[in-house]
Amino acid sequence: MSEAPIRVAVIVGSVREGRFGPVVADWLASVADAHGGFDVDLVDLAEPDLPLVMPAFGTEPPAAVVAEVAKVAPRLEAADAFVVVTPEYNHSYPASLKNAIDWHRPEWRAKPVAFVSYGGVSGGLRAVEHLRAVFAELHAVTIRETVSFHGAQARFGEDGVPNDAGAEVAAKAMLDQLGWWARSLAEARAARPYPG
Repeated sequence: MSEAPIRVAVIVGSVREGRFGPVVADWLASVADAHGGFDVDLVDLAEPDLPLVMPAFGTEPPAAVVAEVAKVAPRLEAADAFVVVTPEYNHSYPASLKNAIDWHRPEWRAKPVAFVSYGGVSGGLRAVEHLRAVFAELHAVTIRETVSFHGAQARFGEDGVPNDAGAEVAAKAMLDQLGWWARSLAEARAARPYPG
């Protein structure tokens, strides 16, 4: 009997005009499809109108904000695992991504998170290091293997595929670990409630 596919939400973290994130996310989604065992849901944070400003702590958010957050929450809740596709802005990750993470607390709990980053010289790795600490606070498990693109736009051809075969090798290693953690944590959550 074959195992059910792992539901993985691939999250496009940048919402800026002219962003490169969708190219990277589309490529990663195609690699995950080819890898096998994954059911990919591409969650683009530019699609819902998620707010960039949080209401004051302890206050009720406006109804329009609640409605936009509600569009994303069921998709994150349904996911067994996540791949966050992030650029690096000012040595960290985008505000849109931080806000989306903060608006959705229980959806991340006891699930694995992998990272695909892109940027200039650092390839977005400083953004990933910041994200690891944030997801640890939310009781998520971050995957050791990552995929990073230094000077990303020059690394992709017009067909949206990286011109370096090493990217696919790195993605496979990351997806192998993500799949292992996703199945292990799903089994653990089914056997007993997470105490966090």
